[in-house]
Amino acid sequence: MQTVKIRDLSLPETALYNEHRESALMHCNEPEPGIFIAESPKVILRALSAGYEPISVLMEEKQQNLEGRLVLEALEKRKSDIPVYVGDRELLIAITGFALNRGVLCAMRRRKEKSPRELLEETGAERICILEEVENPTNVGAIFRSAAALSMDAVLLSPGCSDPLYRRAARVSMGTVFQVPWTYLPEGSWPEETLRTLHELSFTTVAMALRDHSMAVDDPVLRAKPKLAVILGTEGDGLRDVTIEGADATVCIPMAHGVDSLNVAAAASVAFWELGHRDGKEEEGEHIHG
Repeated sequence: MQTVKIRDLSLPETALYNEHRESALMHCNEPEPGIFIAESPKVILRALSAGYEPISVLMEEKQQNLEGRLVLEALEKRKSDIPVYVGDRELLIAITGFALNRGVLCAMRRRKEKSPRELLEETGAERICILEEVENPTNVGAIFRSAAALSMDAVLLSPGCSDPLYRRAARVSMGTVFQVPWTYLPEGSWPEETLRTLHELSFTTVAMALRDHSMAVDDPVLRAKPKLAVILGTEGDGLRDVTIEGADATVCIPMAHGVDSLNVAAAASVAFWELGHRDGKEEEGEHIHG
């Protein structure tokens, strides 16, 4: 690797880090996959372990002898011949516009996304999460962290969801966005077409929503389903009516003290804990009524 000491903001090599919004980087190589920026050693290391291709590294000078050295060692093991740009803290804040988390950024190439059917068939997923219009990257990152920790096999995202590879989402997830398989749903396919595909793949679909006939999230009938898709909605209004009506059942988390709902990331954690388990069998005669 080539270490390059930077002393000003004019180097064209640092343009990836200071001249483009993340949304622009996402689409910069269309029709080929774009670029994303991974922040912090742990996130970068998990991305490298998942096989993502690095382009360059930007780090604080002191990080060469701290946590950043783990990134450099991982790159050396991969024989990655990429430039490592090093500068002092004040210069890097001027370039990026904020203090770096653990002082390390890495520009990486995205991968071509799979179709939902391809992803689910290749992974053999049995428990999945579907996010509808979850726009906050912090919530998306937190949901991925819970999905990884609580036995969810894959995540599908509607086109309006925040990108899991956005720097904040990946950082909040602690890099688990590189461990849990995920893909975006094609434009116009949600919910009708996607729900049909899930039924063809033998998934039972449950919408997290407050309805009079909703099942409790800890209902053993749900746990016994061989394949289950848990659908979670946007932070403000929750799931759309068309989504709720298309699901096989609605599921709610029982509340106390007059509270009517949880933050979507908190609700996801509870649902994944209860529904990620695969114990028991559905008893004959028990059915889900949507």
